[in-house]
Amino acid sequence: MSTVTENYDPCYPDQPVVHRYLPVWAKLPSFGAKPAFVWADDGAATAGAMSSYAALTYSQLDSAVERMASGLLGTLRRADTVLVLASPGLRLVKLLFACQRAGLTAVPVIPPDPSRHGAAHAHLLRIVSQTRPRAAVAAARYVAAVRESAAVAGAPDRLTAMLRSLRWLSVDELEHGGANGAAPVRGCEPEDAYLIQYTSGATGVPKPVVITAGAAAHNVRAARKAYDMHPGSVVVSWLPQYHDCGLMFLLLTVVAGATCVLASPDAFVRRPRLWLELVAEFKATCTPVPSFALPLVLRRGRSPDERRPPLELGSLENLILINEPIYKSCVDEFVAEFRRDGLHAASISPSYGLAENCTFVSTAWRSRCVDLPPYRKLLPSARLSRVADDEPEIEIAVVDEETCEPVEDGVEGEIWVRSPSNGSGYLGHPSASREVFCARLPGKAGSSCFVRTGDRGVVRGAERYLYVLGRSADVLALDGGQRSAYAHYIETAAFGSTPGRLRGGGTAAFTAVAAPSTSLVVLVAELVKESGGGGGGDHKGICESIRRAAWEEEGVRVTWIVLVESGVVPKTTSGKLRRRAARDKLLAGKLPTLFEARYDVTESSVPGIGGEEEMECAAMSTAYGSASRRLRLQSFL
Repeated sequence: MSTVTENYDPCYPDQPVVHRYLPVWAKLPSFGAKPAFVWADDGAATAGAMSSYAALTYSQLDSAVERMASGLLGTLRRADTVLVLASPGLRLVKLLFACQRAGLTAVPVIPPDPSRHGAAHAHLLRIVSQTRPRAAVAAARYVAAVRESAAVAGAPDRLTAMLRSLRWLSVDELEHGGANGAAPVRGCEPEDAYLIQYTSGATGVPKPVVITAGAAAHNVRAARKAYDMHPGSVVVSWLPQYHDCGLMFLLLTVVAGATCVLASPDAFVRRPRLWLELVAEFKATCTPVPSFALPLVLRRGRSPDERRPPLELGSLENLILINEPIYKSCVDEFVAEFRRDGLHAASISPSYGLAENCTFVSTAWRSRCVDLPPYRKLLPSARLSRVADDEPEIEIAVVDEETCEPVEDGVEGEIWVRSPSNGSGYLGHPSASREVFCARLPGKAGSSCFVRTGDRGVVRGAERYLYVLGRSADVLALDGGQRSAYAHYIETAAFGSTPGRLRGGGTAAFTAVAAPSTSLVVLVAELVKESGGGGGGDHKGICESIRRAAWEEEGVRVTWIVLVESGVVPKTTSGKLRRRAARDKLLAGKLPTLFEARYDVTESSVPGIGGEEEMECAAMSTAYGSASRRLRLQSFL
């Protein structure tokens, strides 16, 4: 009986788990010496000198993974959970594949400073408490720093005590085949849990998703097919390599037999043009970036230096946009700016994914397709099948949240996803796992389960494009619940109201209850550093412009505007806004405020919009929050 696969040709080495692709490629003469991963040095990136790289061939990667997996099993047993505390780089790449080949469950996380308390400290405490790792792997210097921190803390805090109780393994020793590096290696099976990756935490506390090795392999094979990737593909990625899309592209590179050029997220933030320079230098065919990267590059990535060689972006076939919403106007502006550098509009690949489905769900991209139609200013993130009996690899349904019935095309609802890529549930959260991972459509009791994404979407047009409109948790109830608005539309209107004054991606809109039947629309906005900090700038004028734009563009009355310094609004590690966290900090008086304007809830009009009345600004301040100001805010609410 023949087996139908998604392979491009019958010789393609289809494997049930990703790490098994490595020895296949390593033994082929044309692949053994081919770079699998290339690391762009941070120092070179900062200086703009694009000559310092470290490369890892398929043969070297396979050997290193075998050596490190054997070393891990000299101390640990298959199915043990191991904390992977490694900064972005080739070491992290080798560690992730080594854990899979050793049959371990990896929990990768960026290593926070063990001596400093903060959000990263709290997240690591959560991870250690929930996953109960048997050991932690880190660089020798980090292991020494953890031990030193534990030694000087007379009465260690909870995290320090937990870290002290772990068995620490030095990645330096593993790379050189440590003392115990002789254990037999069997590797992960498809049903084995190979990864625990945390959700972003954009709308709540990050939750640990359990991913099997088989689900991960299916997910990257589906992505390989969707993006038409092959051994000739070259990827450029600066995304965090320890979860979600950044990690998926490590696996995708190996499954496709491609080459991936990596840089750190910090290098991109310091100098956004680095991303496009790497695309040009390595003639990349594919690059994944969050949608907020486009305006950041437009603002900070243009090069006024005529001596620099022009970028050559004509090789790019897939500019993959993740992190909805994906605004058409922003994409159009980016394409217009870099068209002269060879960027093709047909390369734009709006995509959708989430941790609960490993990562990849869909893309609206098709080769040589230029005109993706917008809906409510957004680009689509999928094209759904038009044939009723055409069973897709990853099935998407838009469902009424109350009845759990599929809605008609053109009607908004919650997005549900069903595929072999679905995660196995949230570790240690059985009730939440049942609610999210065990959804079924009425009348299909025997079928496999859907994942409830918590995202709202709509399917439109003859091509059945899926538009991801926003998170259900970020929908603001207005006018006593009579209507609603997505927070990102208000934030976008606010950002565009005062060009050059507000920081991109630093505006958060949410509601706060003022009375049992009244809720306020609140907007917190970060000022760019050039706006004058705490003392300079027309802050009242900025607030007036924000309020007017929200009314004119979205029909929303913003009743409380808070201006803060750059970097104050809470975000996830992937750059998503944490609106709920911003609201909680504001209401608790813990958000350092430069200026605020509050307006009468009963106002019947907005200044400049058919009304004569002046806007009233109350409790405006250019000083950081004091105890007396916090009391006034609480009284106001």
